Amino acid sequence: MKGARVLLRAINRNRSFSSRTTPSQSQSPSQSQILLMDSSERYCYNPTLRWNPQVEEYFTNAYGAEVFSRISKALTRPSCYSCIRVNTLNTTTEAVIEKILEIQCEKRLQDTVKHGDVESLSVLKCQIPGLDYVVFVKGSGPHDIQYDYQQDRPPKEIIVSRKCAEAVLRGAQVYVPGILACSAHVEKGDVVAVSVGVEQPSRDNGWAIGITRGIVLQGLKTDPHYLERDGLYIGQGMTTMSRAGIFRGLSGLGVDMTDRVFRLTSFNDVMKGDIFLQNLPSIITAHVLDPQEGERILDMCAAPGGKTTAIASIMKDKGEVIAVDRSHNKVLEIHNLAAELGLTSIKAYKLDALKAVCENNVMTQSCSQSQSQGSEEAESMSCVTKDLPILEKVNNNNNNNNNNIREDEGMKVGCYKSKAEERKERRRMKNGPGRNQSTGGRVDKCEGFLPNSFDRVLLDAPCSALGLRPRLFAGEDTVESLRRHGKYQKRLFDQAVQLVRPGGVLVYSTCTINPGENEALVRYALDTYKFLSLARQDPRIGGPGLIGRYESSNGYSEEWLRAGEEDLVQRFDPSGPHDTIGFFIAKFTVGPKD
Repeated sequence: MKGARVLLRAINRNRSFSSRTTPSQSQSPSQSQILLMDSSERYCYNPTLRWNPQVEEYFTNAYGAEVFSRISKALTRPSCYSCIRVNTLNTTTEAVIEKILEIQCEKRLQDTVKHGDVESLSVLKCQIPGLDYVVFVKGSGPHDIQYDYQQDRPPKEIIVSRKCAEAVLRGAQVYVPGILACSAHVEKGDVVAVSVGVEQPSRDNGWAIGITRGIVLQGLKTDPHYLERDGLYIGQGMTTMSRAGIFRGLSGLGVDMTDRVFRLTSFNDVMKGDIFLQNLPSIITAHVLDPQEGERILDMCAAPGGKTTAIASIMKDKGEVIAVDRSHNKVLEIHNLAAELGLTSIKAYKLDALKAVCENNVMTQSCSQSQSQGSEEAESMSCVTKDLPILEKVNNNNNNNNNNIREDEGMKVGCYKSKAEERKERRRMKNGPGRNQSTGGRVDKCEGFLPNSFDRVLLDAPCSALGLRPRLFAGEDTVESLRRHGKYQKRLFDQAVQLVRPGGVLVYSTCTINPGENEALVRYALDTYKFLSLARQDPRIGGPGLIGRYESSNGYSEEWLRAGEEDLVQRFDPSGPHDTIGFFIAKFTVGPKD
């Protein structure tokens, strides 16, 4: 990380040195110099994160203008390292490091051919006590890309969606659904510059990209959206198909990225079952919970299962980890990840966390009790058995529907597919299955849990996610939407606090920089539940929380932490020395509830 910052300062010094000119040069620059200056300002990566004006004012009030400006800048860039959690139940940290070094050695040879001398990429074992199974793989950036720009002949170019670009900045490739526009006469094997289409203000006072998919780019100033792409070039790559193939297809690799602004090692399909890519604050959250072998743990809002599996690993897979999520497909993801990592202590259920506590004295049977019965039927029971016949009926209906679908598909072979069906299929390929389109596989439903039935509860609450990086746009979030997140999180917390037994632990975390979802919730918890108290966290590498309160001109106010409480929470600053995402952790101990 230190080496990345040194590299960044060196790049900035080189840029400032190269921009200096003598008075005579500044008075009469040549045409080639003007062309070079124009191209260097355009074909670079220097984004400005746009916020809703009211949200920007709120954050400026909370952090101060200078700090918030620094945070906004950091959010537009990925962390310059990959954080890997080693599955020590299957392998060792040393074996993983050795394998990564082999991958890097091969990649370094390729980069030497492409870029000449490249800095050595390093693999480091985490030095935080207790986290020796965490490995950091250093990346590099930002790099100056040499785009093939000549007078009256700009480089061939493609525009990708913002979501696609954010993935590419983290090391992904460019796939067909993410491509919005392309230069004319692009053939397979052409080198193209890759830029980003970011939302712009629209006529209805909202935000929109405004790019019709498939438009032709000329690279000239007369092009639509020409100026909007200044400073939004993320690298260049080689097309794997022609322009026609890109916009006729629904899937597949569109551009193989050969030169990136940020170079991070890709671990796609590498060492499956042995490693899991996870942000450092997320790993620390599982440690702060401090799960012990043999305990019963609940992970609310658990998908995709990263923290769930981290908890089970810390417990050495001895105990019971209950993971719930309201999405059928996300519960399947948890099942699949647990199976991939070889963890058997995890039980995942479909459950809306707002209904996590059993009501009306319903006859219940805990998951641990059903497991002890020893039969497959008992293991597949939901925590409340009242609606089990309904669950079986639903599953039978789903199976019948699947059979009908297969029969219908057999009947439709060779038949005409309408334009509407084609559009629906294209959306499904681009966006994935919706909430009513199960990807297959059975999941068990749960009707809730008895109060005081868990030793520890983790509430990693759904949030505005304003700490995730890289982020190229933030204008869609309003003050009202941020407040709605806060209200929703309080309702989730009301459920979580009932499920922890006296003497237990409750950990609350988010991946946002919004104090209304972080410090304000801690204030709500401490003022509402007098049996809760903040506990010290270990390990602790994050910074202190925010003290004070916020009052808006329209009378809205929220209180944050009070003096003495700031060091009992962890706030991770994206612009801080650890180069993490924005994150927040609070740990509560539960006293006698009576």
